[in-house]
Amino acid sequence: MNPAEGAPAGALKMVVAKLVAPSDTSTSTVIDPTGPQIECGKTAVDTHNDVVYSKPAPGTELKLDVIVPKTGGTKPLVVYVSGGGFVQSIKEAALDQRTFIAEAGYVVASVQYRTTTTGATYRDAVSDVKAAIRYLRAHADEYGINPAKVGVWGESAGGYLAAMTGTTNGVKTFEAGDNLDQRSDVQAVVDKFGPSDLTKIQADFDPATQEAYVGPGGSTAAFVYGPDSGMAIGADPAAVAGANPATYVDSASPAFLLFHGDDDRIISPSQTLLLHTALRAKGVDSTRYVLSGAGHGDLAAILGGDPESALPWTTAEVVGEIVAFFGKHLAS
Repeated sequence: MNPAEGAPAGALKMVVAKLVAPSDTSTSTVIDPTGPQIECGKTAVDTHNDVVYSKPAPGTELKLDVIVPKTGGTKPLVVYVSGGGFVQSIKEAALDQRTFIAEAGYVVASVQYRTTTTGATYRDAVSDVKAAIRYLRAHADEYGINPAKVGVWGESAGGYLAAMTGTTNGVKTFEAGDNLDQRSDVQAVVDKFGPSDLTKIQADFDPATQEAYVGPGGSTAAFVYGPDSGMAIGADPAAVAGANPATYVDSASPAFLLFHGDDDRIISPSQTLLLHTALRAKGVDSTRYVLSGAGHGDLAAILGGDPESALPWTTAEVVGEIVAFFGKHLAS
């Protein structure tokens, strides 16, 4: 999750590993992600863009985009959290996937959150996602939401924030801002290739890449300690534990669906396995899929200059598993 050395503030330039250790799939299911792609347009939808849901600081407005299928009745809510290496938050990401899931019968909201470029830490970003959930519950009638059925779904850094949001259900430390009379808890979590133990996100990589991750000044350390700390990610184990979703897992944690590509060269595939193992140890319903040959979603395509390398993540099989998971756990 570290920007490459010398990258300007806010630039998303990642350290990319040359080698990835083989994935442990003993408790996971392997998918060959070469099937047909998703297709949208079968159900009409309404869109509501740039809705301000929070003003956490003077001059700061956080916005969300909402997709509502034009079908009758209230619907479960799915909150999408984009990736961005903790330096970017692009709510416009994954439009086709968000639209596909909305057409399956969900109100889908994509949210902005604060990043290291504005001095934020993980606590702020998790609080932002929870604030968005509270806002949407407060405006459930406006968007046709069933406020009792809420899921969260994220990719990369957004997968991490989705996991933190789910495992910290009811943890007051992360509640701040408006609509505090509303709940921020979720009933289901989808984490696509997100980190968990931030001291080990390089663990599956070659030695040179591991060295690039552990030093001070990277975006991961800044997201834990603050952008001006100058600390290496492992400098304060207790602080890093507080940033690990596995720390908060208990038997009441919501159901999880985790995905990782076994050729992910940005976040070690073992990161989702660590969280999956922690969830199962507490008796939580957790399912993990490993995509054979897949990299780090759209970011793999951007950094590698090969648009087709993102296609494993938008197959009807993979996105269909997300729809089925939300159908199981958010059924009205």
